[in-house]
Amino acid sequence: MKKTSLLIARSLLALGFVAFGMVAHAANDLPGKGVTVQPLKSSLAEEAFQTLLVMRALEKLGYTVEPMKDLEPATEHLAIANGDATFMANHWSLLHVDFYKNSGGDAKLSRKGVYSDGAVQGYLIDRKTAEQYNITNVAQLKDPAIARLFDTDGDGKADLTGCTPGWGCELAIEKHLTAYQLRDTVTHKQGSYAALMADTIARFKQDKPILYYTWTPYWVSAVLRPGADVVWLQVPFSSSQGGENVDTQLPNGKNYGFQANQEQIVANKAFVEKNPAAGKLFEVMKLPIGDINAQNLRMSQGANTQQDVERHTDGWIRVHQQLFDGWIAEARAAAR
Repeated sequence: MKKTSLLIARSLLALGFVAFGMVAHAANDLPGKGVTVQPLKSSLAEEAFQTLLVMRALEKLGYTVEPMKDLEPATEHLAIANGDATFMANHWSLLHVDFYKNSGGDAKLSRKGVYSDGAVQGYLIDRKTAEQYNITNVAQLKDPAIARLFDTDGDGKADLTGCTPGWGCELAIEKHLTAYQLRDTVTHKQGSYAALMADTIARFKQDKPILYYTWTPYWVSAVLRPGADVVWLQVPFSSSQGGENVDTQLPNGKNYGFQANQEQIVANKAFVEKNPAAGKLFEVMKLPIGDINAQNLRMSQGANTQQDVERHTDGWIRVHQQLFDGWIAEARAAAR
């Protein structure tokens, strides 16, 4: 009788260890269980893809992820620093440097790893006009005759399709207009970038000269193809925004007026310290610029609803399942 009781006790104990192991394993698989996350993006709809991919990975780790909210970059950084939101997936390491510093910098924010590398920006004109008038540099727009080629409203000044106020790029463009003495001959057109670019593309299709600012990753460069349809203009010298003037010449020797940027995931520092799994995820995720461009192009062609972006994101994960699972595994390991 005693022997039977001992066997039963051992069996129950063994089952207890198995159950405990299963609970521990589940906790390791879902280190974010019970924790709510608030993602942010800017008003730029094309940032949803990158953001949703991070959200999907966080959900896989057990986090409760709220729908993403739209704020402009300066406010995004501040909200995350104050703990009113958790992360943004579209922080430009150089363009947003002042937003980062002004929101508390490394004391309140966390940015590790590179989510997307090699983001470039600058000024472009249509290739036909560039070749006909041998235009290669924005400084040539000081010539009223050259500037008038890009006049869209009849005031004799070139109209530059510029940057939406609040994004950060408008500050750099404004500095360039002064530094390169273009105030008298160039007008910086600001407003809804998508609407302004729609007009610019329409002008191009009408075989009219165009002058615009853009960046990659973004769908514009898939429609107006650099080297084929349009050409990058260089600047006469480096004049970057911020206190210290840094060299903006790129590794290929060209100088488009902007340093090559890295896109990073910026998160609330206190959240990352309490959630090492999420912190590691933010650090290891990497998304090629070409993939972002391709998804953004699909949005520009009409597949731009929330359901469309979710379908694009889930499709990307299926195609890159091994890579995605690797991110999750690294994140889970960091929580143990």
